Amino acid sequence: MDIWGSVPKIPTAHHERTGDDDDIDFEIKGAEMQFVEVELDPGESAIAEAGSLMFKHPDIHMDTVFGDGSKQHEESGFLGKIAGAGKRILTGESLFMTLFTHQGVGKARVAFAAPYPGHILPIKLDNMGGGLICQKDSFLCAARGVQVGIHFQKKVMTGLFGGEGFIMQKLEGDGWVFVHAGGTVVERDLKEGEVLHVDTGCLAAMMPSVDFDLERAGSVKSMIFGGEGVFFAKLTGPGKVWLQSLPFSRLAGRMVAATGLGGGHKGEGSLLGGIGDMLDGD
Repeated sequence: MDIWGSVPKIPTAHHERTGDDDDIDFEIKGAEMQFVEVELDPGESAIAEAGSLMFKHPDIHMDTVFGDGSKQHEESGFLGKIAGAGKRILTGESLFMTLFTHQGVGKARVAFAAPYPGHILPIKLDNMGGGLICQKDSFLCAARGVQVGIHFQKKVMTGLFGGEGFIMQKLEGDGWVFVHAGGTVVERDLKEGEVLHVDTGCLAAMMPSVDFDLERAGSVKSMIFGGEGVFFAKLTGPGKVWLQSLPFSRLAGRMVAATGLGGGHKGEGSLLGGIGDMLDGD
């Protein structure tokens, strides 16, 4: 029995019209290296990060757009598009996104692949109160109409020391979004006032109602030599949070360490991790 939560079940082939965002049917396939196959009706569109396409039907037209191509950005004019695209620079993403529109008849499919081992989370934004906050590199694709912006942690301490949790992506709308999380994913439903300590990189996504703050990682000795970082992410309910067991930064660090080029070690979160490497022969 898992006292911490449960791995989210993977829904398939949903069709439910609820708001302004394009409705899409989908199916998630695979185990560790997943992809999401989206089925579009004529005139429907999906947006995705550049480079995530796996395959598409010939009737699905691919176009590059500033920002997220949402109705709000389209109606805001050229300056609004520039502002929307400019925000993406702060999250390390491209100025552009790719828009896939079905311009034929009948149904047609397009698929988007996860960038590294993990799981794709299908989330309906209207079930989350119209918004979701996720790690800056976790957004994979969504129904057209979903706004992809940025979320800054407002507290000074969080901003200075929050690491991966400082600048996050904010997804707004009422349609389906697909977020990729590394490794195994656990979903927790925090009650009002319930607190959970999480490594900042292991937080994949959360509802906007969840409060994100920092808490010192134990004693000074633990902070310096513990290898788990100086601060934990302190999550306070109410709301859902999704945790990932393999943040991409951790995976990348292990890969760099394996090449012998340096930069990766067991104490990557500690202040003196490099000194520890010299002491243990690394």
